[in-house]
Amino acid sequence: MAEKQIKELHEIFLTYPKITRNSKEVKEGDIFWALKGERFDGNDFAEEALKKGAHIAVIDDKRKNIVKEKRFFYVEDTLKALQDLGNFHRTYVGMPVIAITGSNGKTTTKELVNAVLSQRYRTAATYKNLNNHIGVPLTLLEIPEDADIAIVEMGTNHPGEIEVLTRIADPDFGIITSIGKAHLEAFKDLNGVLKEKKVLFDYLRKKGGMVFVNLDDDLVGKAAEGIKSYTFTYQNKPGADVSLSDISDTPALKIRLNDTDIQTKLTGKYNLSNIGYAVAVGKFFNLTDTEIKQALEQYTPKDMRSQIVERDGNLIILDAYNANPTSMRVAIDNLLQMSGKRKVAILGDMFELGKTAADEHQAIAGAVKEKGIEAYLIGENFSRTKTDFPVFKTTQDFIDSGIFNRIKDATILIKGSRGMTLEKILQNN
Repeated sequence: MAEKQIKELHEIFLTYPKITRNSKEVKEGDIFWALKGERFDGNDFAEEALKKGAHIAVIDDKRKNIVKEKRFFYVEDTLKALQDLGNFHRTYVGMPVIAITGSNGKTTTKELVNAVLSQRYRTAATYKNLNNHIGVPLTLLEIPEDADIAIVEMGTNHPGEIEVLTRIADPDFGIITSIGKAHLEAFKDLNGVLKEKKVLFDYLRKKGGMVFVNLDDDLVGKAAEGIKSYTFTYQNKPGADVSLSDISDTPALKIRLNDTDIQTKLTGKYNLSNIGYAVAVGKFFNLTDTEIKQALEQYTPKDMRSQIVERDGNLIILDAYNANPTSMRVAIDNLLQMSGKRKVAILGDMFELGKTAADEHQAIAGAVKEKGIEAYLIGENFSRTKTDFPVFKTTQDFIDSGIFNRIKDATILIKGSRGMTLEKILQNN
């Protein structure tokens, strides 16, 4: 989009800062943005949006100009225009941007970093997990002019996406939470994942930005070579800027920062890294240990990410927002370390694994059996595994079996990909 057009659109946006993509949700004074999807074209709903009170409708279909309506704002490509406007607003506001990506834990890390920095600064952060080619520019456009720091989450399931998101957000700081087996359908293997994620660090290396690094993670450390870094460790790695201690994980993680003990509400040692990033960011931005402690102890996991639910004498770890082979294994290991004699894993299919799906599901089934955990497997992929565990093709099939109601006095892990909707197990019992 031409600079003149971006500036014109931005001036309108400053006065009418609410962008709506759904014509049914348009309110007086909104900017209607006509994006396209696989089954719809927002241009077809632009007139309806204007009739409902939209100030303007941003379109990329010239046929709409046949209608004599001055409130049509024509651009060559509405998606590109949204991304360009997001980038322009980010520059206009001019605050530091921390970009967060990774195979696992990026949303939790984003929430923790935001909680810590909010103790002293006015922050703006990605809402829930709006972290893609549409969500990132919308996040940038939500940044108020008086913001001190922005925290932007970046997701990817295809090569090249992080490059696009990095260009839009133009970050000053970067975090790669982890590099694991995620979206293998597109990235093929761990090297493919590493190549995609490190694009963020490569950008910051060229820009002269800075990265936060977990020194205990060799892959992330390798990606950070040659970049100004601020580091942390739980394993007494030499040269770390922040040294932390892992004190306890029963029932939730407790860590030590210098002489300050911090009791979180997060379960699972896989969250130690997420907590560590939040501490490191806090220390870099000059927060006190007490401020960091207050933020981390007040943070409560939600949205089915390592969420702890107590019901009918059971301690339930609801981790049903996402799953891949790496996160599944660490969640199972965490279950083993939890208190209680009876431990049960209710596992759903892992999506977007492509040709590796059969092998990865079989490997998880084998790992669970090897560790001696009571387990129930749900989904088409798990149904094809060779296993002695009870298997159910759908989540509803498992619910209908009544098995969940018969589990008593146990620590239960419920984990699977979002599409499995495993949270229904709790909603129906």
